[in-house]
Amino acid sequence: MGSGLTSPSLIPGRNVLYVTTELDNSVTIINPKTRKIVGSIPTGQPQSHMLVLSHDGRRGYTANVGPGTVSVLDLVSKKTITVHSDFQRDAAHLDLQRRPLGLHRRPDETATRRHRYPATNKVKTWVPLPGTGYGSAPTPDGRFLLIAVPPTNQVAVVDLTSLQVVRKIDVPAAPQEVLIRPDGKVAYVSCSTSGKVAAIDLAQWKVQNLIAAGNFADGLAWAK
Repeated sequence: MGSGLTSPSLIPGRNVLYVTTELDNSVTIINPKTRKIVGSIPTGQPQSHMLVLSHDGRRGYTANVGPGTVSVLDLVSKKTITVHSDFQRDAAHLDLQRRPLGLHRRPDETATRRHRYPATNKVKTWVPLPGTGYGSAPTPDGRFLLIAVPPTNQVAVVDLTSLQVVRKIDVPAAPQEVLIRPDGKVAYVSCSTSGKVAAIDLAQWKVQNLIAAGNFADGLAWAK
């Protein structure tokens, strides 16, 4: 099973795709030109669902859904650096944090639903959500993080300065992934069971349009 997919080209000579392969507890490396597998990186955990890369392309972070952990990967040496299990820190947070799904980096390198610094791989604080968060995306200016929250059929907007949810936007059932247009004016949210993609005006913080996408709309990406 493959889930998260990302393509770094920040290091010369490394034009490859990294794809999470959950059944192998790994991230598979693919050459998109030859369409062949050229390597693999173990995550050391089952259900490595989503993947995010550091800006320099040297570190990877996988959200491991079942065990509730995050694996930190060395993409150069193709090794697992460490596995963080502090997502299960205490019972008060288990309902929101025990099954990490979506990961995303901010333009200034901080990452995920909690404030994590890749340089130290330590958790600084928690960001309470109205329900389990799935896909997420930061605004281009790094000010806000939008997170799909399927249990409440909403998109939570986190102010990355105060680390608080400052808005909750209602969307169709089962929001999954968030993609923000490069100009930062519109966010697109796939809503699985409704077969819709919600287009959110980021100036008004309202759904401006619903796009028919067919059954089980999920992953989103820009085509160049």
